[in-house]
Amino acid sequence: MPQIAKGGKWVFGWVVVGPDGAICVPPEAWQEYEFHAGDEVIFLPGSRRSGGFGLSTMARLGDAAVRLDVGRRALGYGRFDAGRRVTLPPDSGVAPGDRLLAVRGSGRALGFVAQGPIYEAALKYPGIEVFE
Repeated sequence: MPQIAKGGKWVFGWVVVGPDGAICVPPEAWQEYEFHAGDEVIFLPGSRRSGGFGLSTMARLGDAAVRLDVGRRALGYGRFDAGRRVTLPPDSGVAPGDRLLAVRGSGRALGFVAQGPIYEAALKYPGIEVFE
């Protein structure tokens, strides 16, 4: 997992949104965030600067879910299949064929970045793995 800028975010790889609107979580992120097939997941809005979204489970969010008022802030919910895939909610702001940068987030949610400085830096960084 490369760190593309000194002091910057660690990235797991590029994730391409499939024609069915699903994404595949990179294996290293899957392990680090302790995701499992069948887990219900929550999509949280990304920042204005980076766009995209965060992906987590209610168990991982824990008490933070209550503080965030997740029920009103969520972009949507989904469920992981056996292939580490989950279908994006309609309000995710991304479309089939879009490339997202999977990044280590806060520890509570895996980040998927759609724009901004880290995204631009990653475009220039050779060797970032692509997951489809």
